[in-house]
Amino acid sequence: MIERFDVGARMSEMAVHNGVVYLAGQVPADASLDITGQTADVLAQIDALLARAGSDKTKILRAQIYIADLADFPGMNVAWDAWVAPGHTPPRATVEAKLAKPEWKVEIVITAAV
Repeated sequence: MIERFDVGARMSEMAVHNGVVYLAGQVPADASLDITGQTADVLAQIDALLARAGSDKTKILRAQIYIADLADFPGMNVAWDAWVAPGHTPPRATVEAKLAKPEWKVEIVITAAV
């Protein structure tokens, strides 16, 4: 069985299958923030989604981070390092990518165990 959350015409925010939760790419709600603020905003959204699925950041299996400008890598890491659970740092990839809206500086995709 697949359980989908916040199902829309184009995508769902999250799906849970076989004990694994898959999040759609999460983007900042407040695009006026700098990279550190946008990253913290996205990470808070991730916390909320994982909680709805019965999971949390200590159960992240993989993180994929897309940033619009690699010059923002250090600022993104400031928010990430403050958020990630010590001893539970997940495998992670960070790549530069053109995001769907020019004001977005970061998008994060998470896969986690329930």
